[in-house]
Amino acid sequence: MRHDFPVEGSSEIYSGRVMALRSDRVVMPGGRVATREIVEHPGAVAVVALDADDRVMMIHQYRHAVRRRLWELPAGLLDVAGEDPVLTAQRELAEESGLAATEWSVLIDVVPSPGFSDESVRVYLARGISEVGRPAPDGPDEGDNEEADLTVKWVSMPVAVRMVLAGTIVNAVTVAAVLAAHVLAGAPTAARPPDAPWQDRPSRFAARAD
Repeated sequence: MRHDFPVEGSSEIYSGRVMALRSDRVVMPGGRVATREIVEHPGAVAVVALDADDRVMMIHQYRHAVRRRLWELPAGLLDVAGEDPVLTAQRELAEESGLAATEWSVLIDVVPSPGFSDESVRVYLARGISEVGRPAPDGPDEGDNEEADLTVKWVSMPVAVRMVLAGTIVNAVTVAAVLAAHVLAGAPTAARPPDAPWQDRPSRFAARAD
C-alpha cells in the first residue's frame, strides 16, 4: 500500500493579496510528523500567441524578486472569482500585448515549484491573431506598476528556442512553453481543447475569499 501522507493539522502564517503561507503537519511513511510550509497561490494562465509566420509574442518585464527584466509570455493570475481560465488568458493577452486570437487550445500545465507551493499555470496556444491594441490605463494607479514599463516583441520560434538554451529566457513557464510549442509544430493534434481537465488547479487560496 502506498502512503497517502495524511495531514494532522494546519496553521496560517500569512495571508496577502496574491499568496498565503501555511504550515502543515504531515505524517511521513515511517510515522514521523514533519512540518511542511506551503505557499498558496491563486493559479495563473499564460499564452503562447503564434502569428501566421509562427513567431511567438514575448514581453520584456521587470520582476522585482530577481531585480531585472525577464523575457516572458503574456500571463496573469486567476484573480477574478468564477472566471473561466481561457477568458482570463484572452484578457491578459489583450492587456499585455494588444492581441486577440480566434483559435485556442491547451498547450501544457506546469507546477513550477511543487516542493513548497501549490501554484499551477495553464499555458494556452493561441492562433488566428489580430491586433486590438492595449487598453488605456484605467484608474490613477495603473501607470505605477511593472506592466506600465513592459515592452513586446515578436520572436521567431527558432530564435526563442535558442534564447531558452542560451539562458536568455529563464522564466520556468516560458521555458517549458516555448519548448513545448516547438515540439507541437511536428504533432499539431497533440494540443488539448481549451476546457480540458486541469488536475492541479489551485483552490485553497481562492477559498479564503469565500
